[in-house]
Order: sequence, then C-alpha cells, then structure tokens
Amino acid sequence: MIRGLKILLISLSLLCFIPPAKAADPVSMAVLAPAALRAAQAATPLVARIIKNTATGVFQIGKDTFQILYLPYGLGKMSIGYPFGGFRSGVVYTIKGCIAPCKLVVHTVLLPLKIIGLETNF
Repeated sequence: MIRGLKILLISLSLLCFIPPAKAADPVSMAVLAPAALRAAQAATPLVARIIKNTATGVFQIGKDTFQILYLPYGLGKMSIGYPFGGFRSGVVYTIKGCIAPCKLVVHTVLLPLKIIGLETNF
C-alpha cells in the first residue's frame, strides 16, 4: 500500500513539471515544408535499402536460431538411428547444431553493420 502511494506521488510530481505545449508558427511551417519534402524524397531509397538489409539480417538470425535444434535432433538420430544406418547423418546434424550458436552470436553482432550496408563474408 505504501509502495503504491509512493509511486503515485512520484508520478504526480513528475506530471506537475510538464512544460506547456506551444504551437508552431504557420509561416515557418510553410517555409520549411518544401525542404522537408525534398529531404524525404532523397531519403526514400536509403530507407528502403535499410529495411531490406535489416530483413535479410533478421532472417539470417532466425535461421541460425532454428539450426540450434539440429543438436538434439542429431544426438537422437545418432542414438536411435544407429541400428538403421543413421549414425553418420546424426553426426552431421550434431556438428551443425554445435556450430549454430556461434553463427548466431556472429550474425547478431554483425547486424548493425549489415543494416548500414556493410557486406561481410559470414
């Protein structure tokens, strides 16, 4: 009860010091609007490229996340599939599953570089 009262008092005290909103001057808005439109038109291809690079990077991270599941699949295939000739493919899946967390960390760290358009070979 006292904790809730403290939170209420702190939030009310912070709300008391909000500066009043001031309207923008219509003349300056009319003068700056054409410049803002030109800037937006110039930035459109850059934003589209950033969105594309971000989507490919996030897709790559998601793919690495699902490749981590190869580890238990490979271990199960090695143990249960051994009598049926599944040992070799189980080893391959286990190795892929062990490498996947490292790839996930590398791709997550390199995501900001990929967003700005720097291509890496990872």
